[in-house]
Amino acid sequence: MTERRLHLNAFLMPIGHHEAAWRLPESDPNANLDIRHYISLARTAERGRFDSVFLADSPVLFANPERRPSGKLEPTIILTAIATATERIGLIGTASTTYNEPYNLARRFASLDFVSGGRAGWNIVTTAGDDAARNFGLDGVPAHKSRYARAAEFVEVSTELWDSWEDDAIVADKDAAIHADSAKVHTFDHEGEFFSVAGPLNVPRSPQGYPLLVQAGSSENGKDFAALYAEAIFTAQPTFEEGKAFYDDVKDRVGKVGRDPRQVLILPGIVPVIGDTEKEARELDAELARLISPEYARRQLAERFGLRPEGLPLDEPLPEDLPSEDEIEGAKSRYTLIVQLARRENLTVRQLIERLGGGRGHRTFAGTAEQVADTIEHWFHSGAADGFNIMPAVLPSGLEKFVDGVVPILQERGLFRTEYTESTLRGHYGLPRPENQFTVGRSFAGLATQG
Repeated sequence: MTERRLHLNAFLMPIGHHEAAWRLPESDPNANLDIRHYISLARTAERGRFDSVFLADSPVLFANPERRPSGKLEPTIILTAIATATERIGLIGTASTTYNEPYNLARRFASLDFVSGGRAGWNIVTTAGDDAARNFGLDGVPAHKSRYARAAEFVEVSTELWDSWEDDAIVADKDAAIHADSAKVHTFDHEGEFFSVAGPLNVPRSPQGYPLLVQAGSSENGKDFAALYAEAIFTAQPTFEEGKAFYDDVKDRVGKVGRDPRQVLILPGIVPVIGDTEKEARELDAELARLISPEYARRQLAERFGLRPEGLPLDEPLPEDLPSEDEIEGAKSRYTLIVQLARRENLTVRQLIERLGGGRGHRTFAGTAEQVADTIEHWFHSGAADGFNIMPAVLPSGLEKFVDGVVPILQERGLFRTEYTESTLRGHYGLPRPENQFTVGRSFAGLATQG
């Protein structure tokens, strides 16, 4: 590992992370369906020498289409288009282990890694919510623990598929009429609780060996899963104290399972609202809060809590008798974060809605570029983060302000790169290319041994 350096990922939402951003005069309410918009954002992030861009996803209509833009293009399609329009920036897409199959998903991400020249990453999610389950013929969401058990087996199968071609399997010997050494293309005949997969993959081993593995859950099951498999972790930590506790906890878990904690990067989300002056930033923050539809937001919050909207009076605190985390099957860590935020700061429902409108529980910050840089430097040097998942409240202007205002300050302080020195996503994050499991002693049956 080289000297520790700050890492920055641009979390791209179509119009910005604030739910009311689409109502600003500058915003294009149809940008969520315009590939040119995503390409432009990625180029801006690449100009700022970001490690990567990231697209979230869920197999469900995420919001009421009456209230905000809610159509979503499939992430790997967007990232493939971005790959052809950029040169260095990493490309991380979200895909669910609950509502996919390993073979198709491994093939999709290996293909993206080839198309991009080694810049692909997979954000592994387990997907909560009965609405998603119903889209796949299920009566309800599978239990939280079961979803993580399936996710673990899903990742194991995916890495077996990515490794099913050894790195030097392709020989392309025209004179001998041999394109690949079949002894180095492997089946593995996986038979598990959730999947039965023979292999091999129909895509050779990709430039990075396999895509960077990213995880975004912060529940106890999520942290255990991250300790075993994740190479980068996106997390929501609204205060420094919570961020530091999460960082120390996860790094400790990583060490206990025999992995190098330095090779698991923790990137909390931050939602910066940046102005030339603090007053200007706060005015924009207040304008965004004013544009929130409180009744719609209350319905969303009530659904998360399993309540009727009238059970959450806007100008009163949250009820005392909310369900415990153990009674929640979906998005446990986010549920706990929201309740703790409301209790800790004694917020009314209306105030909580305003706080969640920008970052859904992530740290939000309104201030100047220098103040944002100060916050980032403090978390980084104090061992609460290896970098940040930058979540502009408004796009494209918020990302442009970060790249043109905050990044130069971080560069001047020696925290962040001034030029790319690597060409792959793993290279940007200072992570090694994984060895192929077939070449380090694991025994599988090659195609050449089949009758």
